[in-house]
Amino acid sequence: MSLQQQIKDEDSGYNKNLFCIPKHYEEDIERVFIPHGLILDRTERLARDIMQDMGSHHIVALCVLKGGYKFFADLLDHIKALNQNGDKSVPITVDFVRIKSYCNDSPTQKISIVGEELSALNGKNVLVVEDIIETGRTMKALLSKLKDKEPKMIRVVSLLIKMTNQSPGYRPDYIGFEIPDKFVVGYALDYNEYFRDLNHICILKEKAKEKYKI
Repeated sequence: MSLQQQIKDEDSGYNKNLFCIPKHYEEDIERVFIPHGLILDRTERLARDIMQDMGSHHIVALCVLKGGYKFFADLLDHIKALNQNGDKSVPITVDFVRIKSYCNDSPTQKISIVGEELSALNGKNVLVVEDIIETGRTMKALLSKLKDKEPKMIRVVSLLIKMTNQSPGYRPDYIGFEIPDKFVVGYALDYNEYFRDLNHICILKEKAKEKYKI
């Protein structure tokens, strides 16, 4: 398992006025929690760790939609650069699965996995790319389905893992940041489909949760 950056509960983030925030979200954001540049730097290092571990055989990169798409795209850009400039390279193919387990800011009891008709994974190195892991329940359900395809290897990378009492102890193989139990948005993480278009990972104001509640 790779190292991760732990952000402690007392870390409140950064003043939003130091960053570029879209006008339509200025009144909704409390603080910038993880700036975009820091996300990209951490993603570059994760790509290097992944290629060191998995870069000897064809990799199928599996993006968990919708929240994982920006992390997935940036991670693959870094992996592609390593493929182009390194001493060795391996084929990278991509596939997608969509999982829904949230309504407003609370996990739902029902987990919906859409797009299970995946490419043939038999004998391949599979890299599951996720945005955030909280209880681990959703990921364990997905991994159970993937193992039926008999891949050579499955590894999971998550940009964020949340420190929560609800977690049964599941931890992915690669972690970007370990964060306290705060509800965060931005960098494709959403609140009822809003805030995916923020570059930074941010903390919402409570009144914003009411504003966009469904």
